[in-house]
Amino acid sequence: MTTDPASSTPAVCPSCGQAVSPQDNFCEACRTELAPAVVSGQAPENAAVCAFCHSSQISADGYCEACGHKVASSRDHTEIDLGLLAGVTDRGLRHRRNEDAMALATAEVAGGPAAVAVVCDGVSSTRRPDEASLAAAQAAVHVLLAGVRTGEDLVEASREAVSAAQQAVAGLAELPGSGPWRDPPSATFVSAVMTSEAVTFCWLGDSRAYWLGAGPDPAAQRLTLDDSVAGELVAAGLLSETEALALPEAHVVTGWVGADTSAPPHVARFEPPGPGALLLCSDGLWNYQPEAAKLAELALPGALSDPLGAAKALVTFALEAGGMDNVTAVLAPFPPGLPGRPDEPAEGAPSASSEPEEKPADEPA
Repeated sequence: MTTDPASSTPAVCPSCGQAVSPQDNFCEACRTELAPAVVSGQAPENAAVCAFCHSSQISADGYCEACGHKVASSRDHTEIDLGLLAGVTDRGLRHRRNEDAMALATAEVAGGPAAVAVVCDGVSSTRRPDEASLAAAQAAVHVLLAGVRTGEDLVEASREAVSAAQQAVAGLAELPGSGPWRDPPSATFVSAVMTSEAVTFCWLGDSRAYWLGAGPDPAAQRLTLDDSVAGELVAAGLLSETEALALPEAHVVTGWVGADTSAPPHVARFEPPGPGALLLCSDGLWNYQPEAAKLAELALPGALSDPLGAAKALVTFALEAGGMDNVTAVLAPFPPGLPGRPDEPAEGAPSASSEPEEKPADEPA
């Protein structure tokens, strides 16, 4: 179901009824936040209000009848569509619960729209991994969104977001009846803020960020280097990625958010050379296809005009390939355009170059 928001009834503030536009971050009359972050797992049933156009006309199958976007649903399978970006997370076929979490947000700033995303994967060998991933994603996205809206340096905001995630996860062990534990809660972490100029991304663990280029000379590449046994062996040149991932201890992470960690977060800035899409995902997806070029074939060109549909296709691919783990995929088309119909592609892209602060795991193709 897809309708044109321009033809629907104008949106109003859910608190005071004042007319608002999709470009507003807050209601000018009462200062209610109009575009809050949406976090998977916070809504056990379909959300009552569309995060994209603020309409309360939600159908029984979870679609906004005003703009056609899918609203947040239960944690086992959650689909979030904010127009500028979209994500899907699924429990998979073998796990009894979903220990992945994602948080998405949008903002309107002086330079145009911005997209914010966080993906976390609870470390299954620790206590309460499902709560860890949710706490980390929720804490981080609020810090990033605030940083975007206030014009803060996004590299610094990313570090502050990781710190907030660390504190939130560590705080789980301080709840009544929660500790001390031998294996305190922890989660992997990857975040991104996309503006019309660049993507600032941050990570700890083995949740990944990929650039999926769609220009005349497309180049897909992985932007992050895994904090894991396999990742360190590959980085040291001791094994190929295929050889390293075949080891029994390949997925043991060496960096995470939570207690008992001293690993600093990695932060980098990437300037896309043309149109394309940013992909954030948990290892439940890349375990079945780690190659950036192959992921681009699965996601493009659909991700440019229908990021939710493309994210669903990536998750379906992982489920059909085995679904051994929870799987999460978030896609944000570049450049981020003004909110429009889900089937309306963004137009134009600035010319720029990639200048990461830290060398990525593999060089651009």
